[in-house]
Amino acid sequence: MKNPFPEEFYLKRTKPVQSDMRTDYFRDQTKIIHSYPFRRLKHKTQVFYAPGNDHICTRIEHVLHVATIAATICRGMNLAGGDWRLDTDLAYAIGLGHDLGHTPFGHEGEKELANKLGAAKAFLHEINSYRVVEHLANHGQGLNLTYAVKDGIICHNGEDFEAKGLRPSAVPNDLENIKDRAYVPTTYEGCVVRLSDRVAYLGRDIEDAITAGFLTRSDLPAAVTKALGTTNTEIIGTLITDAVEYGHGRDTVGFSPEVHELVKELGKFNYERIYYHPKLIKYRRHIKTIIHTLFDYFTELFEKHGTDFAAYAAMDLDVDRNFGHYVHKLAAIYEREGYDPKPIVTDYIAGMTDVFALDCMRQISIPSPLDFDRHLGPG
Repeated sequence: MKNPFPEEFYLKRTKPVQSDMRTDYFRDQTKIIHSYPFRRLKHKTQVFYAPGNDHICTRIEHVLHVATIAATICRGMNLAGGDWRLDTDLAYAIGLGHDLGHTPFGHEGEKELANKLGAAKAFLHEINSYRVVEHLANHGQGLNLTYAVKDGIICHNGEDFEAKGLRPSAVPNDLENIKDRAYVPTTYEGCVVRLSDRVAYLGRDIEDAITAGFLTRSDLPAAVTKALGTTNTEIIGTLITDAVEYGHGRDTVGFSPEVHELVKELGKFNYERIYYHPKLIKYRRHIKTIIHTLFDYFTELFEKHGTDFAAYAAMDLDVDRNFGHYVHKLAAIYEREGYDPKPIVTDYIAGMTDVFALDCMRQISIPSPLDFDRHLGPG
């Protein structure tokens, strides 16, 4: 099965590069994994904030799960016969990069940042992931990825449980002007990643919820466990096999009708029993306080000092100096955008790890003790 546009269309980059021994999509993988936004994913929440527990899934594990699942589905479809000629390197690269724009504290951090901006769709992590790879990463130079990878990143929307079969967009996506989730990728590999996002988090979130004591395996819907399995490994294996079998003889990517309904049921179960668990709702209130407080603080800081980077550098708090350094480092981008405080503060908070956000919160909420030796000098 061929993608709708010529290969050279998908390989376009914003800036030309000299070819080397790597394929274009493998090269994109290396660009992503060597970037700072990718490294920070290891300290960003997937669902459960648990920095002291090595067994709870973090955002970096999630993107690796999505990448490997997507590549496996592509490989399986190629081997199953028929007309599929999917590029596993492309699928893997999209999977690695799809959440580079995620906020600290998972989807709750995303929601609160959107709420602070004043509209439900004012911030979407898929669109921010594109902004990160195209404009913000590499000290404002971007990662210069291929069109196909950027397109798959901005259109991945793993929260869409209704779509039964995905085909690539028949018209090119204008990536700079995508503002909502009403788009599908222009490649089959991007469609596979969109499917793989669900495969990756449904079972794994259950495993973490069991570890957290939110539920037991006996709580899982009987119809789901009978057909898909009771463990993350079983669920992933069943869903991958079904996706490969569904694709045989078709020109769409998806699950069989029976499995599609079970995936919807499992998604509904996860929302009711995990994502809206009373403990996570209580945790959500803390996230709101953190995100809103930081947003107001940095907005006020910028409105007061603007681009006076010497003023930031002379401040006592690390939180102030770090923000000034960030704005200075990305000055070329923000100057083009008119130094609007909202995008600057949004970019800065969205790029934070959970731990860094908490440290900023502590600095602005708890006064530091006076250093009498420094202020009073020798006796």
